[in-house]
Amino acid sequence: MEKEHEQYMKTLLENLKRIDYIKPEELPNIDLYMDQVTTFMDKHLESSKRYSEDKLLTKTMINNYTKNNLLPSPNKKKYSKDHMYLLIFIYYMKNILSITDIQSILNPLTEKFFGEESETELEDIYKEIFSLGTEQSTVIAKDVIRKYERSKDSFTDVADSENEQFLQMFSFISMLCFDVYMKKQLIEKLIDDHFPKADPKEKDKDKHRKNEK
Repeated sequence: MEKEHEQYMKTLLENLKRIDYIKPEELPNIDLYMDQVTTFMDKHLESSKRYSEDKLLTKTMINNYTKNNLLPSPNKKKYSKDHMYLLIFIYYMKNILSITDIQSILNPLTEKFFGEESETELEDIYKEIFSLGTEQSTVIAKDVIRKYERSKDSFTDVADSENEQFLQMFSFISMLCFDVYMKKQLIEKLIDDHFPKADPKEKDKDKHRKNEK
């Protein structure tokens, strides 16, 4: 039984390692039409799919991101590398955060760095952020192992072995859920404190001022 547990954990961690991100050098050096964007994302984030038929990014999603001010409008129906970087950020954030919270985080990023030829470009930010995330993979793997081992120590007084295994797996999943919940609470607090939500009326005024110039 112990060997089965070890093999199961090994499989889990191998699945975790397969979760990859799109490297900057993998992005095309030309602007893409929407169909090309969805095809590219679907291919390069395939390891993130839960089911093979899952669609990671659709035309409707992209249009909604633009309507909700998460993504700048394309230039002549074409999306640049900076559009792609933002789409990747949105892809990871949308599983945890609300659209409003993602707006609060990405709007300042877009205003300061999108399409700008400055000392710090959006590509530089993307590289740094994902290198930090990659460094965390080992830490996360160790934490998952610790939680799994802790779950195997729970409910050992249950007489029925089938119920014991069920409750231990339930414990493992619950610990992972609680971990995500606590981090989500922390992220939302950080957003509220450091990324104040923009007043829609003020945004409209800003647009009006820009149009007058």
